[in-house]
Amino acid sequence: MTANRTLVLMRHGKSGYPEGVADHDRPLSERGEREAGLAGDWLRGNVPPIDTVLCSTAVRTRQTLAATGIEAPTQFLRQLYGAYPPEIITDISEVDESVQTLLVVGHAPGMPTTALDLTEDPDGQHARAIREKFPTSALAVLSVEGDWADLTSGAASLVAFHVPR
Repeated sequence: MTANRTLVLMRHGKSGYPEGVADHDRPLSERGEREAGLAGDWLRGNVPPIDTVLCSTAVRTRQTLAATGIEAPTQFLRQLYGAYPPEIITDISEVDESVQTLLVVGHAPGMPTTALDLTEDPDGQHARAIREKFPTSALAVLSVEGDWADLTSGAASLVAFHVPR
């Protein structure tokens, strides 16, 4: 029997809106840097060590990951930019089975909709909070039974939702 795995879905930190900068290239604001650092502190204190990271190629997601201080092997995936649950779940399903704790750093609406798609209890406390708002730097933590390759809708338990402030 495969042990439970931990999946963390994180929305990038608050970004700036510099004039003339393409959306993909927008940087974090000072607040985004600070909150991403707080998110990293929360992760280190509340989930098992991160084994691998999947991160959008957008500047703000890369900067969010750097600000968390999480150091783990990372794949930067262009397809996470603007992705929805089917694409995100496909990327997760391709993660090596040796990975026990996976962090995915992406965008809204992809991160919150994926958390809600994966949870077996869409009416639970954390799911209700996610539906209400999934702000920048927010973290959804799911427990996944079985292999990443077998991950499907409704196959995970949403065990925590945290907004670092």
